[in-house]
Amino acid sequence: MDPDRERILAQYARAELQLRDWLARASPSDLGRRSNGTRWNNEELLFHMVFGYMVARALLPLHRVLSRLPAPVSAGFAAALDAATVPFDAVNYWGSKAAARFYNRHRMAARLHRVLAVLGRKLESESPAALSRAMPFPTRWDPFFTRGMTLVQLYAYPTEHFDFHAGQLDLPRGPEPGSS
Repeated sequence: MDPDRERILAQYARAELQLRDWLARASPSDLGRRSNGTRWNNEELLFHMVFGYMVARALLPLHRVLSRLPAPVSAGFAAALDAATVPFDAVNYWGSKAAARFYNRHRMAARLHRVLAVLGRKLESESPAALSRAMPFPTRWDPFFTRGMTLVQLYAYPTEHFDFHAGQLDLPRGPEPGSS
């Protein structure tokens, strides 16, 4: 297996361990407390972090199609998505608030586990050519979306998103997973 795949799979495993650790350590009042720098509480933010992996999974087929189209077509699609940033931000915020009620502290880790299993299987089955294909992304939607993202960058994206938001949690922390 190539180093990119190994790194991404290791990051998935670390993120899952971190989520499980936060959920195990956090009391209901910890989870209900406001996070740092967002309008979400900690439980809603944790779900939003899981949601990043769900988004990446949903974007895989889109990437496969758009990365094969002529550049102006996929660039136009990305520009249209960028133009829809305001409604996207509202759906992203309210959707994470609402979904955290269902994918709460009791279901969130299992959901992440299932999504990571799918992402891992798909990543392992990708050809080097597929992983290197790029397409334009809506850069206003997320600071980790770049103007031209390869498929390998899309697989790595949700952990960058997860790690960024981890710094906004106001939860008890144990040792970092994997550290001894």
